[in-house]
Amino acid sequence: MSHTTASKKQIIARVRRIAGQLNGIERALEDEVGCEKVLHLVAGARGAMNGLMEEILADFVREHVAAPKLGAETRREAAEDLITIIRRYAK
Repeated sequence: MSHTTASKKQIIARVRRIAGQLNGIERALEDEVGCEKVLHLVAGARGAMNGLMEEILADFVREHVAAPKLGAETRREAAEDLITIIRRYAK
């Protein structure tokens, strides 16, 4: 993922925030916080993960599928990889 080097700091910061959210969920469960609060925390973490996935997918499409400088075969293979990724993610 060399193309993410430019945004590496932002992506790592985002991952660390997600890790913090997951730690918050763990603490809430350990402290036996109410179900509504735990569900709210899980929904927030899920949204953050979805946002991270969207950002990385967008970079992938720009750099590996839509880049005109790449050959047609390379772009076709990248498109197939993308389809596989989306199918896994959608499950």
